[in-house]
Amino acid sequence: MKKKGDKTLLIVSISISLFSALLTLFLYRWSPTLLKEVDLRYSDFRFKLRGDVKPGPSVAIVAIDERSINQLGRWPWSRRHLAELIEKLADYRPKVVAFDMTFSEPESDDADRAFGTALEKGRNVILGYFFRESATQGPSSESLNQLSRSNIKLINFLGRPEPHLLGEFPFVETNIPQIGAYAQGFGFFNFPNADTDGVFRRAQLIMAYKGEIYPSLDIESLRHFLEEEILLKVASYGVDSLYIGQTMIPTDERGEFLINYYGPSGMFSTYSAVDVLSGEIPPNALKDKLVFVGTTEIGISDLRSTPFDPTFPGVEIHATVAENILDGRFLIKNDLTEALDIILLLVLPIVLVLLIMRVGKTLIATSIFLALLFIHLFGNYMLFTRLNLLLSALYPTLSLGLTYVLYEGYRNLIVERRSRYLRKAFSSYVSAELVAQILQDPDKLKLGGEKRKITVLFSDIRGFTSLSETMPPDLLVSLLNEYLSPMTQIVMNEQGTLDKYIGDAIMAIFGAPLDVPDHPMRACRTALRMIEELEKLHLKWKEKEWPNISIGVGINTGEAIVGNMGANMRFDYTAIGDTVNLASRLEGLNKLYGTQIIISKSTLDEIDSSQFLVRELDLVQVKGKEKPVSIFELIGTSDKEQKESLVSLFTEARNLYQSQDFYEAMKKFAEILKMFPEDKPSALYYERCLEYISQPPPPNWDGIYIAKEK
Repeated sequence: MKKKGDKTLLIVSISISLFSALLTLFLYRWSPTLLKEVDLRYSDFRFKLRGDVKPGPSVAIVAIDERSINQLGRWPWSRRHLAELIEKLADYRPKVVAFDMTFSEPESDDADRAFGTALEKGRNVILGYFFRESATQGPSSESLNQLSRSNIKLINFLGRPEPHLLGEFPFVETNIPQIGAYAQGFGFFNFPNADTDGVFRRAQLIMAYKGEIYPSLDIESLRHFLEEEILLKVASYGVDSLYIGQTMIPTDERGEFLINYYGPSGMFSTYSAVDVLSGEIPPNALKDKLVFVGTTEIGISDLRSTPFDPTFPGVEIHATVAENILDGRFLIKNDLTEALDIILLLVLPIVLVLLIMRVGKTLIATSIFLALLFIHLFGNYMLFTRLNLLLSALYPTLSLGLTYVLYEGYRNLIVERRSRYLRKAFSSYVSAELVAQILQDPDKLKLGGEKRKITVLFSDIRGFTSLSETMPPDLLVSLLNEYLSPMTQIVMNEQGTLDKYIGDAIMAIFGAPLDVPDHPMRACRTALRMIEELEKLHLKWKEKEWPNISIGVGINTGEAIVGNMGANMRFDYTAIGDTVNLASRLEGLNKLYGTQIIISKSTLDEIDSSQFLVRELDLVQVKGKEKPVSIFELIGTSDKEQKESLVSLFTEARNLYQSQDFYEAMKKFAEILKMFPEDKPSALYYERCLEYISQPPPPNWDGIYIAKEK
């Protein structure tokens, strides 16, 4: 840069830095969802970069795990088993036992009496309960009186807050009086809503109900464990401070606590309930400890997504919160961290332009920018690991990046061109993850694509044409909107990309543009969640007297061409190729087999089959393909035992069919239909067997079904 324009350059440089800083400050105050999620994900990355931290020895978990279920039977157990568990726990002399569960309905007089007697003998058990938004009936006055034993007594009101600031709920699900009478205390186990990306990073420590304030299971258990009282100071803006004894617990004004996770599931000393019952754990394993009892078996436990683990048992979150308080491992996000955020996002852009304004080469300017960015991110990480300060990484980075882009754009006279280019790009995409990727690498917006292994999902509403002829247009549009919105959100939650809507159909791709290694698993989970969500919509639509609908889903994995395709005036990120076509054909085959979800063998080979229930449907030559493909039905996990029996019987019958023993196969399919009369694939094969018995196939028959329809 020549010296002649130094003064102008200085003015423009400072103006750019101030503009960038003020704009970022505005975004920081506004906190739009997209930026908030990016910031939260970097916060999660700091946890993973930090690595696992060994928790203190004071907290342990007794888990209702897979072995316990296998040996003692499906959950929920009889309270006689739980009574025995409490009695066995007493032999190990824990100081406090906290149950992450509630007993809101009677089982039987004998079972309830046995459980109550065990609680009475133990005298150290805290029972869980939960608040709810709605209920058909309220708890008994006796249950409420018992619950009031655990409300927070020491409250210093510095001002009266609005009820919603303390998370007030209108209803509560309590333990039945026959059991609650013998508990040492009670704590709710509600979690606050997950963040917008579905990750649980906070715990609710207090809740208001009918003018009283109640503690969570975590701090009620700690109150008894530490033998200290809870002191709460409440101001007009909400919670001012929360103490257990002399220990101040940092919360926000709603009483929410930032969880400092120690690592993925399994960081705490965890003992199987069946081992406790059999006396097989070490004698001093639970002595003088705070023991949380809860479910961890997949399918019955309340699994949550955390920064370390997408399937983290809720009982371990309670253990983590309790150990955080005992260890004093508090994450700090308060006025101090906010002030540091603002200082950094204001100062760093000015430092950047002062360093690069006299640099003539973009490469050197870029190196300075990257060096300053590294210093910021490294300092952010060190403050997190050394002092537990939760500073924003995104907004100072955004301020730096914005300053650099604007400055370089001005210096190279391409500001307007770059601005038009990015605006055009953003108008073509709907995925927040894709927008973030484009901001990092604008070169990805060129026309064309790349070959990549992806998973493609098609879903379609059955009989939509007939539905459109019977419903008024405005109601039809409302129904379609209420259907497409949650289905699209499910795709986004599983890191899929919504490719397009095709009328009432949805096309989604997984594994592009973001590289998601487990994209076949995510596509399968998406399909199952779509079916579950549709059942919820039916309950909602029943009140509106709207008709129920059914959907079919096809999933296929393979290589496809992905990228921005179209014309210069309009282009979209999409996928094309045989993989896409086959997924569409599989979706259509649901009509023939009477199924909801069909996946290809290439998808089945890529997933953990132990997490899904799958049965092979057929060997099919779909329209437009010469080679046959094996197709499989992905089945939901409700009524799992019955469905596993169905899959086993169906496989046996189909093997007879494939070996051309059509008479025996027909008998097997008939037996299946007696047990499962709604199983349409069995009915289809039954009809095929009848046909082949009367008109046998040729000797070289290979069992391939040729699909004539799309």
